[in-house]
Amino acid sequence: MKKYVFLFSLILLAFNGFSQQDTSSFELQRAKVNQLLTERSAKFGHYDESLNSRSGIFGMQTKKDIRNSNEILREIALTDNDIFNELKVLMDYKDLQVAAVKSTVDNSAERIENYRKTIKELQDQNNELSKNGTNSESSQHILTFCLILSLIACAILGYFTYSKNQKLKTYEKTSI
Repeated sequence: MKKYVFLFSLILLAFNGFSQQDTSSFELQRAKVNQLLTERSAKFGHYDESLNSRSGIFGMQTKKDIRNSNEILREIALTDNDIFNELKVLMDYKDLQVAAVKSTVDNSAERIENYRKTIKELQDQNNELSKNGTNSESSQHILTFCLILSLIACAILGYFTYSKNQKLKTYEKTSI
């Protein structure tokens, strides 16, 4: 019995560990997405600054300024792609969690339905046993009545036999 209790508790701990691992992975993924969003905001601030920088003659933008702005914009686009990829992974985690919850709900619903069927079967068996108990009680009453009736019949028969023997003895005494 102790083996079964130990095995059951070990299985419960394993399932608990898996759920905690999924939760921690989800949290790590969220932190990664938040970090990428922070980087994107910083790069966008640099892009804004590069658009306002004018290092050319008479306050005009040079090719270098425009290339720098374009490079920052390209980095923002790459960061956006990374964010989308990480969000996809995050959504996959969420879908996995939803599937696990749905599976748990389905298992619970199935178990509840099985419990209901078992309860119904037990109620039917209980009703049947109650009917059988009532029938057996009535048959027991009939048997008791028959036993008492046969005892009375035996007593009457015994009385008649005894009285006949007494009459026979008195008749024999008188005839001798």
